[in-house]
Amino acid sequence: MNTPALKGKLYLIPTTLGEMNPDDVLPQTIRRAIDFIDTYIVENEKTARRFIKSVHPSKVQAHLKISLLNKHTEIAEHNAMIAPCLQGINVGLMSEAGCPGVADPGAAIVKIAHEKGIQVVPLVGPSSILLALMASGMNGQSFAFNGYLPIDKGEKKSALKNFEKLSSDKNQSQIFIETPYRNNKLLEDILAALQPNTHLCIAADITLPTEYIKTLRVADWKKTKVDLHNRPCIFIIHKM
Repeated sequence: MNTPALKGKLYLIPTTLGEMNPDDVLPQTIRRAIDFIDTYIVENEKTARRFIKSVHPSKVQAHLKISLLNKHTEIAEHNAMIAPCLQGINVGLMSEAGCPGVADPGAAIVKIAHEKGIQVVPLVGPSSILLALMASGMNGQSFAFNGYLPIDKGEKKSALKNFEKLSSDKNQSQIFIETPYRNNKLLEDILAALQPNTHLCIAADITLPTEYIKTLRVADWKKTKVDLHNRPCIFIIHKM
């Protein structure tokens, strides 16, 4: 009787949230995983290779097999990316920053892994969404991550008003993000759209030396100067 071939595992490997010493935020399980994994699915090859080198300097880069998964990747390519697992090869999945599969295209690969009976192994690492929520003082029992807001000014205002109402009706913290170069404009729009007593947390450069996390009422934010341009940010609102 032929014994079924053992499948490789899909390891979800968190990365740092910016340029920093990985030992400051990542456990040794990440280093151990990178030691035995040579096949990766990543959002950005240059960033991934730099991260792997920072965690495991002696890793031979020429041995790495890397597939790109980003907004330009065709859905038809997903099965080929995870095919090594079916041949008994372990595969590492990496986001460009933070935890793969969370606000990240890697979720599509994880879904296929489950469908094919491939074991998914999530490793511990920094999530900017959860770290911001932890530090916000807002409701960590009930919250929603809403991704990006609409670019259109009117639609953005309506979305902010809707999140403010949901927050009040459900006692639920509402979390969202923006493309870093639009952060200052988004802050202006938030302060114009929301009620003065609504709480707003801004968490920028989380875990980095320039980390900035502050929660104030909208009325108080209007008296505060902060430059968020090109800084990765999490925004959280809660109307209590």
